[in-house]
Amino acid sequence: MASRMLRQTRAKIILSLNAIILLIVGILIGSAIGLNNGIEFHVVSEKSDVTDINAEAVALLDAASSDSTSDSSSTNYITISAQNAIGNDPVPSGELWNESAITIYQSADVDLCVSGSLSGLGKMYWRSSESSVISGFYSSARTWLGYDKDNCRFPIISGAGTTTITAGTYDGSRYDTLTVTVTAVPVEQWKREVLDLVNVERSKAGLSTLSWGTTCESAANTRAKEIMEEYSHTRPDGSEWNTACPLVDQNSWSGENLAAGNSAVSPKTVVDAWMASEKHRENILNPNFTNLAVGFIFDPQSEYGTYWSQYFSNY
Repeated sequence: MASRMLRQTRAKIILSLNAIILLIVGILIGSAIGLNNGIEFHVVSEKSDVTDINAEAVALLDAASSDSTSDSSSTNYITISAQNAIGNDPVPSGELWNESAITIYQSADVDLCVSGSLSGLGKMYWRSSESSVISGFYSSARTWLGYDKDNCRFPIISGAGTTTITAGTYDGSRYDTLTVTVTAVPVEQWKREVLDLVNVERSKAGLSTLSWGTTCESAANTRAKEIMEEYSHTRPDGSEWNTACPLVDQNSWSGENLAAGNSAVSPKTVVDAWMASEKHRENILNPNFTNLAVGFIFDPQSEYGTYWSQYFSNY
């Protein structure tokens, strides 16, 4: 009976180990640039294929499964930018944005971009009027989220509030300002949005939609907290993940997906990342599941910032 129960209640464990982190690289170019009275410009470039699980920003970690071989490989990126030293001389007017104001979430759910039709955007400066809101910019963009590194900048968000972004080209041909309001992350709303997005994917596959997993809701919240301490399907006390919401009988199924870091900064980005991973997608599209509870923590002072758990079940 015990072996039969184990066969019928196999659980899929999903751990995001496909880490995408930014590599720390600072390249000082163009000291005492002739334009704008000798502005100093610090820039960084993206590097690739660097494995460092202790880097500042972890992305989706690759999947591990209880019934298949775990792939522990990772491709991480990390980028740290020095502050740009911007002169105070006026720059001739031009346009960079159609918008005059935008709102973004404190998790930096978007990069700040200008039109791709504009030229010379690699030689630009960016500054923020309120360092307590946006303290600076990475000089490139999070390309794995679909942003163009030549036209976008990744804002370094310090807190909620409103700031004015000033940007321009060093040749003086374009200059613009943008009011950016940074708001708190709507944690509970985003949990439900993940369920909605998962159900969209299941409907595309001809599967029944999932209900909110009330039974394992507390477990999902607990697991999101626990991966802040130990990013693993093994819990901090050494027990396995499925002890958080134990199987109830021999017909029970449960599964877990985890994610953290800069490729999981909104419901869409985290679900897109899970769907792009074969084993995470298997959980999302598993016909045995009927319920999904989502745990989510946003803590800008923590190592990875965003922490997500999906707890699937049929009980």
